[in-house]
Amino acid sequence: MRRAYLSLLLICTVFAYGQKKETQEQLERRKQQILVEINIVKDLLKKEKTKERNILLEIDENNRKINLNRQLINNVQKQISATNSNISKTEKEVNTLEAELAKLRKDYADLVLKSYKTKSSQSRLMFVLSSDNFLQAYKRVQYMKQYADYRKSQADEVKTKAESLKEALARLSIQKAKQQKLLAEQQQNEKNLQEDLGEQKNLMSIVQKDQQKYNKHIKQKQEETKAIDRKIKQLIKEAIEEANRIAREKAAKEGKKTTKSTASTKSATAFELTPEGKIVADNFRANQGKLPWPVAKGYISLPYGDQPHPVQTQLTIHNSGVEITTEAGARARAVFGGDVLQVQVLPGGNKAVLIQHGDYITVYQNLGDVSVKKGDKVSLKQDIGSISTNSNGQTVLKFLLSRNTDIYNPQSWLSRSN
Repeated sequence: MRRAYLSLLLICTVFAYGQKKETQEQLERRKQQILVEINIVKDLLKKEKTKERNILLEIDENNRKINLNRQLINNVQKQISATNSNISKTEKEVNTLEAELAKLRKDYADLVLKSYKTKSSQSRLMFVLSSDNFLQAYKRVQYMKQYADYRKSQADEVKTKAESLKEALARLSIQKAKQQKLLAEQQQNEKNLQEDLGEQKNLMSIVQKDQQKYNKHIKQKQEETKAIDRKIKQLIKEAIEEANRIAREKAAKEGKKTTKSTASTKSATAFELTPEGKIVADNFRANQGKLPWPVAKGYISLPYGDQPHPVQTQLTIHNSGVEITTEAGARARAVFGGDVLQVQVLPGGNKAVLIQHGDYITVYQNLGDVSVKKGDKVSLKQDIGSISTNSNGQTVLKFLLSRNTDIYNPQSWLSRSN
């Protein structure tokens, strides 16, 4: 058991060595966030098992849990490494303090002994009276005073050093207790990971027995997704055209001119921004990587771009945004202030809301009831509507981001935590 303990300790220390250093507080916050995400996935899997079995969904969610457990293991390994480093520093501090305190106590004992030998008031008086002259007597009085002060300062230093040692030992005790707790956590995390991997292997064996059926199902879902993506692109183009037409009409009424190049070439592909619109666009762009999540709680279950299917890895799928899995009953919220360009029913019956932020657009898909309408001004984190829960019990918001008609990866615009 002790050998296993030491092996785990060594592995944890080596793994984290050379990694980008994070503070203990940052690591703890990230660990808590991962645990929240794991609990969401566990709840989804629990609900899934009460319904008609959907193997692909179970594999997808179990795969997410495996990835989260690996992140958790990585996080705790970093915490263990940081704690080991703190223990090492504190042990060195304790050793130094003990050596210094031992020397101080010896010096003080010698001082007390020397003082004891000359402690009588008669001896001190005779020492002064035996002076050859007044100046020498004065110097001897000053010497005795300084000697008494020095003895007091030595006593104070011994006391201070002893208190420092006591504090360091208490700190060391806390750090070692934390180390034990983290190692126990890590052993449990490793056990959970192995259980999840075993479950995943069983699920994958079921899929392999009827691979053709599941491939057909995946391809069908991809075709449905592509149809919705085409609809969203069309909505964005139409929204830009309409916004530019309204802007030109307003400019004409106010006696302003619109350049020919703007009117002819940009009307379908880019917003004709007013000075105010440019400010909004600049502010939006300045917040890249800092935008709040479009849900209060959740995790990215399908990232942006081309990627192997999480179950049938030989199939490549494309995601034009990010899919964020959240709790049943969750509501979507605006990631930035802006104007509602469009509220549209998509194939399948769910709704999408498009919000303009200068020449940027954020799209919120898979909504049920919507709490905004076309033309509304929305503020940061304003409620947009409820997120639909599908027949499999999944509540997933698809979030897209574009600049004019160019689709961007929205994950790089969101803050690390929601």
